[in-house]
Amino acid sequence: MFARIYRPSKTAMQSGRAKTRHWVLEFEPAMAKRPDPLMGWASTGDTRRQVRLNFESRDEAVAYAKKYGIAFQVIEARETPRKIKAYADNFSADRKVPWSH
Repeated sequence: MFARIYRPSKTAMQSGRAKTRHWVLEFEPAMAKRPDPLMGWASTGDTRRQVRLNFESRDEAVAYAKKYGIAFQVIEARETPRKIKAYADNFSADRKVPWSH
């Protein structure tokens, strides 16, 4: 039993940072998915793949894994640098890149 502890990144469908402040403990798949012979859907007998635990902090997730003897790997999130821009900079007289038209 092996788990990953990470902070999820924001989705492309949102501009805010909702659901990115908490930490997630997810189990690695124990077996590969295989096609179901009747319907052709991907299926597996591994039920741990469905478990996803949310924690308020990294320390809580690590403590949980240690308490229950779960081997884990902490994946630190890379913070992207924020480029602060103003709309008025598009019309500045000392603009470095001229308009294309």
